[in-house]
Amino acid sequence: MQPIYAFLSTYEGLIYFILIIGGVFLLRWLFRSWKAWRSAIFGLERQISQRRFARAIAANVFWVALFLGELIFASFIVPSMPASAFIPTPTVDLLVTPTGTISAEMAATIEARPLPQSEDFSEGCIPSQLIIDSPVPGENLNGIVDLVGTVDIPKFGFYKFEVSPIGEENWSTVYAGRDVIHDDILGRLDTGELIPGDYQLRLVLTDNLGEALEPCVVQVRVIGQEE
Repeated sequence: MQPIYAFLSTYEGLIYFILIIGGVFLLRWLFRSWKAWRSAIFGLERQISQRRFARAIAANVFWVALFLGELIFASFIVPSMPASAFIPTPTVDLLVTPTGTISAEMAATIEARPLPQSEDFSEGCIPSQLIIDSPVPGENLNGIVDLVGTVDIPKFGFYKFEVSPIGEENWSTVYAGRDVIHDDILGRLDTGELIPGDYQLRLVLTDNLGEALEPCVVQVRVIGQEE
């Protein structure tokens, strides 16, 4: 059913336009049928006009049902559904408690690369809405790391943390949540699952219609466990 809900929400304006145009013709048909029925004199003519009037009424009732159905789905049902229902690609299961780690198979495919030469190792962050306060850009990480920041936008859906080696788009989800948070712990990352090196850590925020903002990305360095 999700594709149907997404279609009704995405093309809401176009559907209303088509329904309004159709409604004009149906009302015109209803009025003309009613007028013909009222003006009919002979019995057979009156029966034919009455059947046409009944069909016009049924068509208009069906139109009203379609209009109300689109209104209810697009204005009430779809906004109340979780954002993950409208995302076509597999995402983290928000009903399962995140562990803050990645699988051994996934870790084996991640190869760290050196940080590029740049003075700013963050991008896409929005103060008071979408920001990673800790770790800070360029920070050395080891052990279990608290991921601190803010996620708060209108029509909030959910957020997730992803990690990828520098220079690659091999993103792996390591944590996710569904709560609005201000300057507090958003999740945790177990750097012991990563090969020491340089990584991108990004915070992705999605609204309840499944539309994702530009992610907040910071570049960090994972180092081995301290002796």
